[in-house]
Amino acid sequence: MQTTNLEKHTTQNPISQFFLNNFKQLLLEQTNQLKPESILDVGAGEGFILEMFRQKHIIKKLEGIEYMDEALNLAKKLHPHVKIKKGNIYKLPYKTDSFDIIICTEVLEHLEYPEKALIELKRVAKKYLILSVPNEPLFTLQRILRGKNILRLGAHPEHIQHWTQGAFEKFIAKQCIIKDVKTPLPWTMITAQK
Repeated sequence: MQTTNLEKHTTQNPISQFFLNNFKQLLLEQTNQLKPESILDVGAGEGFILEMFRQKHIIKKLEGIEYMDEALNLAKKLHPHVKIKKGNIYKLPYKTDSFDIIICTEVLEHLEYPEKALIELKRVAKKYLILSVPNEPLFTLQRILRGKNILRLGAHPEHIQHWTQGAFEKFIAKQCIIKDVKTPLPWTMITAQK
């Protein structure tokens, strides 16, 4: 059983590892600056990000929501100490203002209705959201250079939304106040206040 998220987090490619480690370090820094007591990772996949936070012992309450059964089953095996439950980004099973920070990394580009998802993420966030998506066209170009999906000109087969950094900022600014924008290649990461 293999998901694209599992492939990303377990790759042996040193260039991919460099990019991902840079992304995770920046995510940690952004989160630490906000000093949250609770985090919900929406689209938690196999729990890699939650496990990173758990090992740092910096957050009192960590939870995750994941839609795909394959990822949930892998999370139970790979990261048994993190709390991830089945859920839908369009209807999160939490009250309004339930978590200090909502993290949603590498999810919105997969969604048919990202606006609806953002409204729901904002509802459950008490204070902040940290959101990331692939930064196009850089993301696709680096995939071509790594020999990924050459016949599709590097396009990721699961991505249906494609944002440049500026377009993603405009998308988020319609619903939230942007506090910070980072560009860990090949992604755009936005910290926003609800």
